[in-house]
Amino acid sequence: MPKGAATIYESDEKSENTTLQLLDWILEAREYFPESVKTIIRWFGEIVGYFESGTTQGTVEGINNRLKLIKRKGYGFRNFENFRLRSLLSW
Repeated sequence: MPKGAATIYESDEKSENTTLQLLDWILEAREYFPESVKTIIRWFGEIVGYFESGTTQGTVEGINNRLKLIKRKGYGFRNFENFRLRSLLSW
């Protein structure tokens, strides 16, 4: 079983070395976690972006979640202007 996956993310070091560690882990983990490795490879650019800048898309995801909630609460309303106003008032 590959070791050190958690230590990559917990590391204070955010550099090319961390990216190389992740690539090494992917090679080792391919046998044990094939579906997870596919997902990591698919999102590799975003993961490396996290290592480089230390930021995530959490704020954008929160905004999208709030808009979906407003949309669900307003199901059946026919006036888009009311939806727009509710969205703007949420912030």
